[in-house]
Amino acid sequence: MNGSTTIPRRKRKGARPLSPQALFLQGFFKHPVMVGSIIPSSNKLIRKMLAKVDWENTKVFVEYGPGVGTFCRPILERLAPDAKFIAIDTNPDFVSYLRQTIVDPRLSAIHGSAADVNAIVADHGESHADFVLSGLPFSTLPAGVGEVIAEATHRVIRPGGAFLVYQFNPNVRNFLTPHFARIDADMEWWNMPPAQLWWAWKDEATD
Repeated sequence: MNGSTTIPRRKRKGARPLSPQALFLQGFFKHPVMVGSIIPSSNKLIRKMLAKVDWENTKVFVEYGPGVGTFCRPILERLAPDAKFIAIDTNPDFVSYLRQTIVDPRLSAIHGSAADVNAIVADHGESHADFVLSGLPFSTLPAGVGEVIAEATHRVIRPGGAFLVYQFNPNVRNFLTPHFARIDADMEWWNMPPAQLWWAWKDEATD
């Protein structure tokens, strides 16, 4: 008896989601001028960078370039239950990843530019941010963008707050000094590569 044998087709498996490490690496190669390092920050860097934040008086915390959330979870662990955390990134892949993997009503992952931080904070019903964190590579940003971000950040931070910056190039001070009179600096050697840490304070206004 003649007949034909039907070979069942294999079901195609859906593409496996990228790991945080793979997504971070992909983001670096797609947008190298917007990602400061090919390796996420170390736990030691995170603890040192966040140690000077006045968490009890922080109701609005902003991060530029959160990537895959290396800082996001430690920030949320320290943040008050009624506070807001606004994470701004120009990479839609990172924004989508944060929205899918971090379920916390305090976190808003925004696809946008740090230069628009004042409008973004206002859109969240706030007039200012208490602290702003950035790992953006100021030295490799397009011409003029670093200056705009530094000026906008100074405007959005309340008196007594600070701009927290971790970098691998000391030239970041050139962007901070025109706007912040008091700047603390340190190094974190247990990071790859070793990172420079900056806390640019917006001092209370004096009469």
